[in-house]
Amino acid sequence: MISLPELDYSDKDRFYDDLRLSAKGLVLDESDRIANFANLAALIYHSLPDINWAGFYLLKNGELVVGPFQGKPACVRIRLGEGVCGTAAKDLKTLVVDDVEEFPGHIACDAASRSEIVIPLLRDQQLIGVLDIDAPLPARFDDQDRKGLEAVAEILP
Repeated sequence: MISLPELDYSDKDRFYDDLRLSAKGLVLDESDRIANFANLAALIYHSLPDINWAGFYLLKNGELVVGPFQGKPACVRIRLGEGVCGTAAKDLKTLVVDDVEEFPGHIACDAASRSEIVIPLLRDQQLIGVLDIDAPLPARFDDQDRKGLEAVAEILP
């Protein structure tokens, strides 16, 4: 059994350093991508305060398909260019959305979600999916969160 470390979010720089180290430890000896995504979704969900969904959408046949996640049931398929996830995937750029209700074409999987961060996952310059994190608070994510979560996403094999 793996125990999750207690991470202190009051010092975000240290929090994200510790989260990245914990994530690295989870994937270090495991080559199965789905197993790693599942463990990282759980690590993020249980470590990051004030979120209500954390998980992955994986690129399959030109669309994003829900992968391992923690939270309420999710939308299963998202076309590239649609919603926050599809837009981040199409543009290959992290999106931080302070108020999802103001994002054109937002796909509401959980009505409680108010803000969102989506990080494209690239391997060998190719999109493989996105890391998606939702929060029930507006403007939950800032630039420190973006940088920290991008660093976590980079460790995925």
